[in-house]
Amino acid sequence: MKIRTGEITTHVQRLPATVREGQQGEPPVVVFVHGLLTDSLASYYFTLGPAFAAAGIDVIMYDLRGHGRSERPESGYRIESFVDDLVALLDALGERRRVHVVGNSFGGTVAAGAAAWYPERIATLTLIEAEPPVQRWTRHMAEGLALAKEQLVHEEVIDWIKENRGAQTARLSRIAGRILNSTTLGAEVWSGRVIDDDLSAITCPVLAIFGEESGLVAQVPLFESVLERCRTVVLPDQGHSVLVERTKETRDLLLDWVREHDEAEKRAAGHELAEAAR
Repeated sequence: MKIRTGEITTHVQRLPATVREGQQGEPPVVVFVHGLLTDSLASYYFTLGPAFAAAGIDVIMYDLRGHGRSERPESGYRIESFVDDLVALLDALGERRRVHVVGNSFGGTVAAGAAAWYPERIATLTLIEAEPPVQRWTRHMAEGLALAKEQLVHEEVIDWIKENRGAQTARLSRIAGRILNSTTLGAEVWSGRVIDDDLSAITCPVLAIFGEESGLVAQVPLFESVLERCRTVVLPDQGHSVLVERTKETRDLLLDWVREHDEAEKRAAGHELAEAAR
């Protein structure tokens, strides 16, 4: 379905939790946030989404602004706009539970921004091969997007991608080129609000999953030293495409993570009610 989220229309899919025997109280809710340019909510629909719903978890998947079936404005692509869209989506859906937000690649940057700037809405944060919106992120994002904008309009580049990466990747790369050359995304997404490099703005529990062969794995020591409630997992012999190449491992890690923290939240809420009744 499509709903209004601020100044744009967002395409969203909800998968309600399958009621499980013995389940008490409201189910947890997970919001999945996809990556940039060549991605959409479909990546979760064909990987994690249905499995989470079957496990008794409410699932929200949506297309980022400019992507998939969501509206593609000409401008308005700073990172804070993506974060505000996520919160506006929760408001439009009437979702008042604290959500477990999961972001893959750029989706993790959006998810981390939400955890930093709207901590009251976020129960846990999961980053899959992702980097928070810190200053160093802006530099390599600006360089990468400028190169993509220049290269993805050339047929010989698309042909090379098709020959070496397959027809589907070539099709998605062509779409990415169109987005970059018909909007201000490439010049805007990295130019907005950032959080401090020490990640002190992120206070919720964090699960970070990286491929051993990915450059982003270099963040692990920082995460473990500055995030008080952080669990890092490094998958051996794995590059950036963790979600699609290591789906089962990612699913199992995430399900355990969400269940663990949902139970902890419910115990804490029960304790608060008991204390208030005394």
